[in-house]
Amino acid sequence: MAATRLELNLMRLLSRCEALAAERRDPEEWRLEKYVAALEDMLRELKKQSSKPAPELLNEYSRKVDFLKGLLEAEKLSSSTEKALANQFLAPGRTPTTTKERTPATKTVHLQTKARCTGKMRSELLGTVCFGDSEELNVRKRKGLAPDEKQSAVELDAVLQHHQDMQEKLAEEMLSLARSLKNNTLAAQNVIKQDNQTLSHSLRMADQNFEKLKDESDRLEQHAKKSVNWLLWIMLIVVCFIFISMILFIRIFPKLK
Repeated sequence: MAATRLELNLMRLLSRCEALAAERRDPEEWRLEKYVAALEDMLRELKKQSSKPAPELLNEYSRKVDFLKGLLEAEKLSSSTEKALANQFLAPGRTPTTTKERTPATKTVHLQTKARCTGKMRSELLGTVCFGDSEELNVRKRKGLAPDEKQSAVELDAVLQHHQDMQEKLAEEMLSLARSLKNNTLAAQNVIKQDNQTLSHSLRMADQNFEKLKDESDRLEQHAKKSVNWLLWIMLIVVCFIFISMILFIRIFPKLK
């Protein structure tokens, strides 16, 4: 299905927003926030159209718009730690917006933002301010770090290593829980399957018993009908015999005068 005019405008504006998000912006920069708000309105209108794109494509658009919106909200936070934590929960897009992109632009922006927040956290822990000045960084590299800064760097590395170990442990626990849930699901599936087989067998046996009972009922009914017929004939024969006997008795023994 060919893209509509609204969808093309949405893709162009989304590409522009991704380019702005990748740049270093001034705190007073307002364009990206306005563009994202316009993207939300365009996405709502696109979902209401009759000739809307496929659900997968709409979900991808929504994912990218939510990422940009979350990125703006994370930048408004005060501390670098809060910004880094907020960026951890952002979910970038899975596919490129334009054909010129090899990797999704939102993914690149996500990595840049995480690196920027990590650098700011490192600078704050080391007691310095990160201005992004390359000359100052080169001078610091040439002079080397002070003993206190080296100790702080070691402590920072230990903290980061601890967080990484905690994340790995949490991932292992989640994997173990997922395996346990899978095993429990398979066990429950097997139990349900066995119960279904038992129920099917019981239903088949009930059907067979019902058929046998029906046959026996028919046979009993036929037998009862035959018994009634024989009894009727016997009664008729007895009545006829009594009637003939009475006539003969009257003929043989006349009435006394």
